[in-house]
Amino acid sequence: MDDVLQEASLVMWRKIDQLQADDEFIPWARMVLRFEVLKYRRSCSRDRLLLDDDLVALIAIEAKDETSDYVQEQRTAIRACLGRFSPEHQKLLLAPYTREEAVKEMAEAAGKTANSLYKRLGRLRTKLHDCVRMQLGTTS
Repeated sequence: MDDVLQEASLVMWRKIDQLQADDEFIPWARMVLRFEVLKYRRSCSRDRLLLDDDLVALIAIEAKDETSDYVQEQRTAIRACLGRFSPEHQKLLLAPYTREEAVKEMAEAAGKTANSLYKRLGRLRTKLHDCVRMQLGTTS
């Protein structure tokens, strides 16, 4: 099964330009993985130990529902935790996701080195991660 995941990852890298919006990544990745699993199942169709196609579809539907709820919980926790940071820290946390050079530009504007800002960003990400874990009640 690791081979299927690896192949799905490669397919996603090759087809990443098909992704139209960042928030569509999970459904898109799920679809790519589903097709890779189906392709793998076809290649192993002679094996009597495979699950029935209807059962696989049912498992996929249930997993999607659980994943969707969890993703929504994560988003809510992230928003709540981001709200606890100062506007300056929020801007720094979100900068790498806006433009590739955003952190460097922020460093220049503040008269600091990019390295120092990346170190601060790392510490802020750790605090954000810990806050989200607390919000979700997880320990991993």
